[in-house]
Amino acid sequence: MPGGCVRKDWSRKGHKMDKSLRIVLRKSKIGHPAHQSRVLAGLGLRKINSFVLRADTPTIRGMIRKVSHLVDVQHVDSEEKG
Repeated sequence: MPGGCVRKDWSRKGHKMDKSLRIVLRKSKIGHPAHQSRVLAGLGLRKINSFVLRADTPTIRGMIRKVSHLVDVQHVDSEEKG
């Protein structure tokens, strides 16, 4: 990568991807800035009280941080998912 940036490889041996997050939309996106509506759409949240399961990655964590006042987040282990 240019500039000496190091890209993290999440598929490396020994890295566990069995952690997930259950993200629930608790408040309406109406009256909030448009970029927050786009973040919610990117997470897959449409209606109040709808939820999605997403992998616990830095990208998803950053998206959650942007709309933390609208969502609730719970940790889910792989055994509980299904």
